[in-house]
Amino acid sequence: MTAPKAAEPDAGPQFGGIPVHKRLLAAAPALAPAVTARLVEMLPAYGALPSEQLRGEVTKEVDRGIRAFIRVLRHGELPEEAELARISESSARRADEGVPLEAVVGAYHYGAEECAARVLATAEPGDLPDVLLVQHRLLGYLRLVSCAVAAGYVQERQTALGDEQVARQALLSRLLEGGNPQAAADRAGIRLPASYVVLSMAVGPHPDELLPGVNHSVAARRKIRRLRNELQRQTPGVPLSVLSGDGGLVLIPYGTPAGDFGAADRERLTRVVEQLGLICGAELQVAAATAAPEGVAEAARLVGEVRRVAEASGRGPGLYLLDDVLLEYQLSRPSPARDGLAALLGPLTGRPELLDTLRTFLACGLDRRRAAARLQVHPNTVDYRLRKATELTGLDAARGADLLTLHAALAAHDAVRRAEPETG
Repeated sequence: MTAPKAAEPDAGPQFGGIPVHKRLLAAAPALAPAVTARLVEMLPAYGALPSEQLRGEVTKEVDRGIRAFIRVLRHGELPEEAELARISESSARRADEGVPLEAVVGAYHYGAEECAARVLATAEPGDLPDVLLVQHRLLGYLRLVSCAVAAGYVQERQTALGDEQVARQALLSRLLEGGNPQAAADRAGIRLPASYVVLSMAVGPHPDELLPGVNHSVAARRKIRRLRNELQRQTPGVPLSVLSGDGGLVLIPYGTPAGDFGAADRERLTRVVEQLGLICGAELQVAAATAAPEGVAEAARLVGEVRRVAEASGRGPGLYLLDDVLLEYQLSRPSPARDGLAALLGPLTGRPELLDTLRTFLACGLDRRRAAARLQVHPNTVDYRLRKATELTGLDAARGADLLTLHAALAAHDAVRRAEPETG
């Protein structure tokens, strides 16, 4: 009786006395097209690839993966750096083509399933130890391959996102400089909208930024990241922004001409601003204006002034348009009348508590209790300070004739104070 032929010493796991890697090697020519067909069936992203690419590059990559796994089955040695680098490069190409990461990783898992199904079907009850060895080597192979796929994909996306971010910032800079931004938009791959809603934002602190022992810069960055993410979710197209921890500028694409921005648009934008504040966990004071792309630079200057006027006039968080601060804005323009109005509050120079109380009292609709709550003082303190301000200026907020004058004088005073650094 002839003795059975001894297996090769490095043959690896065997089913029915035949090395598993040899079974898989024999099936490889037909297996690669079968795996490719399954990828097309199970992964829509691969089904959308050109047929020439599927028959060529993709099937070739599948065949390489199968043969790499065959080597793992035979020797138990996982892929070396050169093979993993090749897998990363292939993954980077899929990332550049827009194939989702989960589809690229899934392709290797589907390929491994097909390979396992082919060889495990030949296993016999006595082959259990070798079945477990095949499974062990398969999992080790997939672990390394998945890491290589993710590394190549993420690196390519980071590079692409970096280039994309640079192009978008260049477009934002061009819009803020004025002139025709079309070339910058083309480089960024962005279709210019009919107009932009230009927002100047003041962002208050998140509660975490006020806690002792907390890294305030990290809390501020998290706040702005949440704001950006929600802004992207809430708005169509590609919003452009330059934001820091205390605010900045945002451009939101608007699909119709600037002149068509109406009451319904304002209501919708008000809700967006409220939602942004809720998501980032901070109070937002926002000034808005609409402009065609060529007019964004002027609109950005306008909303910056409107927001500063709203802040100086004691208005709280919320959305403000020019129409909301017409009087204060006009009085902030340089003129002899503005200087004369500002001079009416000259006697309060050096008494900031009187100015703050007067400003808050007017902003609270002449409600002394609301003003006291906002100032965190007793209502009697508000009464005392208002009487003192009246003694010094001769203007009484309780007199209707003086009320408009005080509003105008405060607006002029704030405008003059803001202009002082500019004039040296």
